[in-house]
Amino acid sequence: MIDHISLSVSDLARAAQFYEPVLAALGHKKLVTRKTTIGFGKKYPEFWLNARAGAGPAPETGGAHVALRARDKSAVEAFHAAALSRGGICDGPPGFREQYNPSYFAAFVRDPDGNRIEAVTFVEAQI
Repeated sequence: MIDHISLSVSDLARAAQFYEPVLAALGHKKLVTRKTTIGFGKKYPEFWLNARAGAGPAPETGGAHVALRARDKSAVEAFHAAALSRGGICDGPPGFREQYNPSYFAAFVRDPDGNRIEAVTFVEAQI
């Protein structure tokens, strides 16, 4: 249903340094680089960063929320580790979120602009 998503960022170079390893953990790579935008994806750009004048860090409760599908638990964990190593803020460590679904395994981070980015996969919960 959704073809692509775009996030506004205050500093495109800083956002690219953050997102390149974070999205690589989920199998995405930088496919398009232009003066004010960068597109990431597997086969075509699905995740865009756009420099916007006046964009700044969102308050703790603001910013966009984007959930990206991961192939397995290890990809969710790698996504989270990459984000934290690049200055992201943990907004929920890797783990099951049974309040959503018993198989929902996800991690949440805040990017340098305050956007909440999630990696999620569905696995059988460990009893």
